[in-house]
Amino acid sequence: MDIWHIALIIGGGFAGGAMNALAGGGTFFSFPALLAAGIAPVSANATNAIALWPASLSTAWALRRELRALPLRSYLLPLTVAALVGGLGGGLLLLLTSDQLFYRLIPWLLLLATLLFTFSKSLARLVTGQHMLKESPRLGPVGFLCQLLVSLYGGFFGAGMGIMMIASLAIAGRTRVVEINAIKSLLSSVIYSVATLTFIIAGAVHWPALLIMLPGTVVGGYCGGRLARWLPDAWLRALVILVGWSLSLLYFYKVYG
Repeated sequence: MDIWHIALIIGGGFAGGAMNALAGGGTFFSFPALLAAGIAPVSANATNAIALWPASLSTAWALRRELRALPLRSYLLPLTVAALVGGLGGGLLLLLTSDQLFYRLIPWLLLLATLLFTFSKSLARLVTGQHMLKESPRLGPVGFLCQLLVSLYGGFFGAGMGIMMIASLAIAGRTRVVEINAIKSLLSSVIYSVATLTFIIAGAVHWPALLIMLPGTVVGGYCGGRLARWLPDAWLRALVILVGWSLSLLYFYKVYG
């Protein structure tokens, strides 16, 4: 890699870490940066997942108090099993996908993630409306299946997974936003952890790019946390939406144009 590629990966990692801390949607910045640096699509996706993985662990730890108040054996444990199995399945599915096929899927995956992010607030209000659901201390079959499917997607690609999980957790019987955020952070850390381990064992990680990107994501996450006190959320969300739609159109043109 030349200096331009190194700068691109560091910049993509910084922007990804910062946007995840500020408004979400960091994958829209970090994943295309790896592709632009010439890394193969499957390896770029695996490397991107590992680069953003530490943030999911720290967020889950920060919200551990909310998790302690939830039923463990009847609710959290089945959800964790679904995240574990789905994350592993998604990671294996990615490894079985050829670079050519995954490259053709990229525009559709970016479009799905962009749509989810664009309408995330409306979706969150819809699925967490207390008039729709009754809070339950036990996870039912539908809730388990929804989380399994979300985890499968998260292990395969990941962008937009948080919005999907909000809907899944609401279906699984949670109505309080603070609880949903805490569970979402825990399950995201499980999905990324098992997918990360799968990618490492399979040798799908581009280690030079990962070592270059990690400092960028860490510093970006810290700076994003500091900037969150000053920048309006609406501006940040508008930026992510603009980037998401622009990248979706760009990759549709590149792949199918």
